Amino acid sequence: MTYSLRIADIPLNERPRERLVKVGARNLTTAELIAILLGTGQGKGKLSAIGLGQHILQKLSKHQRNSLDVLRNIQPQELMQIHGVGMAKASAIVAAVELGKRTIQFCPEEKVVIDSPSSAAAVLSQELMWQAQEKFAVIMLDVKNKLIGTQIITIGTATETLVHPREIFRNSIRQGACKLIVAHNHPSGNLEPSEADLELTKKLLQGSDYLDIPVLDHLILGNGNHQSLRKITSFWQE
Repeated sequence: MTYSLRIADIPLNERPRERLVKVGARNLTTAELIAILLGTGQGKGKLSAIGLGQHILQKLSKHQRNSLDVLRNIQPQELMQIHGVGMAKASAIVAAVELGKRTIQFCPEEKVVIDSPSSAAAVLSQELMWQAQEKFAVIMLDVKNKLIGTQIITIGTATETLVHPREIFRNSIRQGACKLIVAHNHPSGNLEPSEADLELTKKLLQGSDYLDIPVLDHLILGNGNHQSLRKITSFWQE
């Protein structure tokens, strides 16, 4: 369905804002959610805000990619290339996407206990999960597995990154970490470890024994999933 009416011409109980209050944001379509951010459409006689929202989603779904996947890392300049989307509308959409990312990740640090691969992956989801470049990060924990902080150690190309164990341990020692979890992403979404991933893990475990700073796991993240090398290798038992 294409919406060419103004929001004001839509019955009150069918307007996006009113529906959000009545039935909750979860029950609105993506186009309706975008319409609330847009506020207005393209002007007199053209698409309504909902219609413009649909138009944006159609433009983002080019190259057979899911529009939400594109929207997750969209830049304002990309949105402004779509007819009817100026700087104000583009900024509102990008700000809402970023706010959503932050609310998912946020939790007061004093309450964060990292006790599983999934909880570790959740902490790094904003920085690693959906990125187009490969990044290597470390999660620093205290003696009770409570989160001290996270840090991106290196940023690579679309297919690889380079990291040296000394960089990981140097920063972690400075932060007073007692335990570590390391992680990197595979932009392709393929979570199988490469030979380089396995070799690096072995080196990190050797270093952790020497420095008495346990490396609890090495995670690979990508496209909403994660893989624990501790679970699929015997390195931690050797």
